[in-house]
Amino acid sequence: MLLGDSGTGKTHLLIGLGMAACEQGRRVRYTTCAQLTNELNEAADERRLARLINKYSRIELLIIDELGYVQLDSRGAELFFQVLTDRDETSSIAVGTNLPFSEWGQIITDPRLVAAVIDRLTFNAHIIETGTDSYRLKTSRTKT
Repeated sequence: MLLGDSGTGKTHLLIGLGMAACEQGRRVRYTTCAQLTNELNEAADERRLARLINKYSRIELLIIDELGYVQLDSRGAELFFQVLTDRDETSSIAVGTNLPFSEWGQIITDPRLVAAVIDRLTFNAHIIETGTDSYRLKTSRTKT
C-alpha cells in the first residue's frame, strides 16, 4: 500500500515494483481503480464476470493505482471487493492511493464494505507513506 498526495511517486514506485516482478517471471497486471471497476462492470453486463475474475486470480501481482481519485458506485465497489476477496491470501496486490484510510468512505459509501476492503488490503501489508510534497510541483518551481 502506497499512500500519499498526488505527485509523490506512488505510480513510479508501483511501476518499478511491477517491472521487478516481471523480471522474476511473475505475471503482473497494472490498472487504475477506475479502469478495473469499468472492466468489471462491462463483464458483469455481458455475463462474463466469472471468467474475468478467474483471469485476475491467475495474476501473481495485481497493481491497482489511483484508488481514491474516482468515487465507486455501489455496484463497482462490490465488484472491486469481489476481486479482492478472490485473491485474498493467495496472490499479491499493490495499491496506490491519495486518501488516508479514514477518508475511504468518500469513494466507497457503504461503511461495512469500505471496512472489509481496508481489512483485505491491509492484512499482512506493507504500508508506505510517500508524503505530501509533490515532486512534480517541486521540479516545476525550480525551473522558473
